[in-house]
Amino acid sequence: MVDADQTFVIVGGGLAGAKAAETLRAEGFNGRVILIGDERDHPYERPPLSKGYLTGKEERDTVFVHEPAWYAQNDIELHLGQPVTAVDREARTVRLGDGTTIRYDRLLLATGSEPRRLDIPGTDLAGVHHLRRLAHADRLRHVLASLGRDNGHLVIAGGGWIGLEVAAAARGYGAEVTVVESEPTPLHHILGPELGQLFADLHAEHGVRFHFGARLTEVIGQDGMVLAVRTDDGEEHPAHAVLAAVGAAPRTALAEAAGLDLVDRAHGGGVAVDESLRTSDPEIFAAGDVAAAHHPLLHTRLRVEHWANALNGGPAAARAMLGRSVSYDRVPYFFTDQYDLGMEYSGWAPPGSYDQVVARGDVGKRAFIAFWLKDRRVLAGMNVNVWDVTEPIQRLIRSGAQVDPEALADPSVPLENLI
Repeated sequence: MVDADQTFVIVGGGLAGAKAAETLRAEGFNGRVILIGDERDHPYERPPLSKGYLTGKEERDTVFVHEPAWYAQNDIELHLGQPVTAVDREARTVRLGDGTTIRYDRLLLATGSEPRRLDIPGTDLAGVHHLRRLAHADRLRHVLASLGRDNGHLVIAGGGWIGLEVAAAARGYGAEVTVVESEPTPLHHILGPELGQLFADLHAEHGVRFHFGARLTEVIGQDGMVLAVRTDDGEEHPAHAVLAAVGAAPRTALAEAAGLDLVDRAHGGGVAVDESLRTSDPEIFAAGDVAAAHHPLLHTRLRVEHWANALNGGPAAARAMLGRSVSYDRVPYFFTDQYDLGMEYSGWAPPGSYDQVVARGDVGKRAFIAFWLKDRRVLAGMNVNVWDVTEPIQRLIRSGAQVDPEALADPSVPLENLI
């Protein structure tokens, strides 16, 4: 039971936190809502940081979740540029970096994730970058434009989604780009070798060079500036800037210090939550990148680091905080835009979980849908330059129905007919 005398505190000023605050007010909560973020910027969405804003196609103001005035208009108390340093579960308080304590009745942890670092010599040089925050994108956007003007070289460590999106943005500015990836293709652990190769070919056509099967061992510099990188197979690549895009780690330090149950890193890490996004403390919830939720549809614990999870997970946690019945079973979803390729992916099909990949359409022309199957059941689907099919793909996944692979591959058979 909640009432107007209660205080709900949200730690994390990203999309999940902002949407949770919005939902609390939309669902009629009249108590105090306090949103705390360790960045000085108002809550913003992260996809533009490696897409539209980084490429220069979108303005900075377009990244924000709400207009700045919205928070005061909805009586949301903002504490920006202020980290939370501790949670006292017994006293039900959070302590801020300036020593202030705030009492909560219910608490939402939406602390997100942070870029993994390269543990090699030279990463303290000024030309080594990460991309997670708006300030990172501000800086990197300027760097890419400068590299393009001066025919400079960017080396990207990691061929995942962020690495590839930044590679596309950098080529758009005219910069030279080399991607160093330890696997034989980009996105190898996500899409497998066949579809990973599709992205390798796409980028190669736009002038990106790949160095597969290698890792960076050193960033070489002089007078604080980047000059080159070395890899573990003895190669050396010229570089004027380096982007570390080797994944992200959930920001669990606050939860760990508070004694909340965590998930082992080998299983994805994160704060363990049930299907209602409640942690091992009944008054504390977690959402977004940091939450490792029991997924009622997939029957596993899953931590998803994508925009849709923050967009939908924040509101789900808010409803659970209000005492509503919540079963957070959204089909995982993410998207990317690289050059003239647009893609949406729905589902969950980690390596070893599927026994067949079926394509519908023309893979060579990059206009197709790929499906990952196990025992003829669709685990995941990826539509490339084919639109308005996310709903039927997700319905196929949810149904758990066995499908005929030949019919699945036949564009003349409507997907709706297979459910």
